[in-house]
Amino acid sequence: SVTCVRVPVYRAHSVAISAEFDRPVSVERAREVLAKAQGIELVDEPQSNRYPMPLNVAEKDNCQVGRVRVDCAFENGLSFWVSGDQLLKGAALNAVQIAELL
Repeated sequence: SVTCVRVPVYRAHSVAISAEFDRPVSVERAREVLAKAQGIELVDEPQSNRYPMPLNVAEKDNCQVGRVRVDCAFENGLSFWVSGDQLLKGAALNAVQIAELL
């Protein structure tokens, strides 16, 4: 499930994502996979107050993912927070990247 809350912030969207997997996925493994994913920047250091924030992704091509944690609402569930520039990744850049794949 995904929650998207639209609030008046400068040029970015953020979503809270809860994902359920067929088999258990550890938080550490999820972080490893996300850190290697194209178009993703893993920013997941809550102890240092480093996590995705709309202000930090404005005018950047990559989306930031963080706050990766177990989601107790689902068996084999994980939750994470994503922020991305809605004009780039949310529209123009995304259209170009899709066209390049086609």
